[in-house]
Amino acid sequence: MYRFPPHMNNMNNALQLGLHWWNTWQDRSVNRRIFAAIITVGGLTVLVKLAAVFKEVVIAHQFGTSDALDAFLIALVLPQFAINLIGGSLNAALIPTYIQVRERDGQVAAQRLLSSVMVVTAGFLIAMSVILALGASYMLPLLASGFASEKLAFTQSLFYLLLATLVLSGVSTTWGAVLNAGNRFALVSAVPMTTSIVTVLVVLAIAKDWGGYALAVGMVGGALIETGLVGWRLAREGISLVPRWCGMSPAVKQVLEQYSPMVAGAFLMGGTTVVSQSMAAMLDPGSVSALAYGSKVTNLLLGIGAVAVSTAVLPHFSHLVATTDWRSLRHTLVTYSRFLLIASLPVTAALLYFSEPVVAALFQRGAFTEADSHLVGQVQAMYLLQVPLYVVSMLFVRLISALKANHLMMWGNFINLAICIALNYFLMQRFGVVGIALATSLMYLISSCYLLLVSLRLMKQKADERG
Repeated sequence: MYRFPPHMNNMNNALQLGLHWWNTWQDRSVNRRIFAAIITVGGLTVLVKLAAVFKEVVIAHQFGTSDALDAFLIALVLPQFAINLIGGSLNAALIPTYIQVRERDGQVAAQRLLSSVMVVTAGFLIAMSVILALGASYMLPLLASGFASEKLAFTQSLFYLLLATLVLSGVSTTWGAVLNAGNRFALVSAVPMTTSIVTVLVVLAIAKDWGGYALAVGMVGGALIETGLVGWRLAREGISLVPRWCGMSPAVKQVLEQYSPMVAGAFLMGGTTVVSQSMAAMLDPGSVSALAYGSKVTNLLLGIGAVAVSTAVLPHFSHLVATTDWRSLRHTLVTYSRFLLIASLPVTAALLYFSEPVVAALFQRGAFTEADSHLVGQVQAMYLLQVPLYVVSMLFVRLISALKANHLMMWGNFINLAICIALNYFLMQRFGVVGIALATSLMYLISSCYLLLVSLRLMKQKADERG
């Protein structure tokens, strides 16, 4: 029988002791469990975002700010919008009720809830795919009003390929939400790296022959692998993946009641991205690409901060609401608001100062020129202004979802869309594509103020009810 060398046994023992200490430490308080979840999600998200940055470097070298990349980005707008609209909204509606049912009625009841919700999700995803496919010839000319006819036709071809990501990513998002509800964050946080890796490999292999189609193939292939991995992990937890309608129970009704305002809110908020990119398409060629490149570093920070925070806190906020522990909920909200501001402000200030050198270091090679770096650096600086308040506002968003008051976010997102349209129109006239990025940051400033006021009002109502 093979025996491991002594030093291997020592390493294994040290690892087990370390894991035991970590588990013991995080179980001592809610704040520690949230912090541990943020570290897990944030650390893995760093790797995911680094892979995404590498993907963008490869794309920049291959495509620069070309018409092919403009076409791909516009073709991706509506599928991504629909994914966030259906899959992303369902998470915030499902997790609080799923945790409440699991803790009150047991895992069997929670499984029935998930199976029924999956029927609704699958139906919405398929219906949305059909609607988008039938309406492509009407919607894409509106989104890409500045595109020449040949460029628009290419955009439409890419769009039909990318529709496959809608069903795949929507299902994967819902399954990932259930894993998060069970405090299983690691795989869900790491799996988006798959799409970046697959896209890089496909672009390097076939982009010279296939052009922009290589980007679409990479996206679809990555989404397929992601869905398979998340489904495999959920099945290992003993949770059935098969959609099955178990009746309109009070829990299903509660999810759908919360889902409706979330979909409406996501539609309005997602509309801000659609508006920004369609307005960029009205400007000089390459403006859509410049806007996309300029958002990459901001999205990296938000991925590490906002995504990690929102993923980690929603299950814990939902648990505190289910157990009516309002004191711990308020303490957690204040503690993490302060922590996130202190952590994000210095990083944002440094990146603002070095915005153009950062862009040049990341992208300036191949088809990406010095002039591109100058423009994208300005766009990036305007996007970065939103980071600190956006990260903190995700705490308020998840608190509102945990309190099942998603209708209030719907009205907030209606305000955001109106502000976005007005600011984009005014600022793009003066500053071009840089003005569109500035309009986005100003919109999030106003949004964060609204979310803060709503959160304070809801907490006061709960305190009054308790008193």
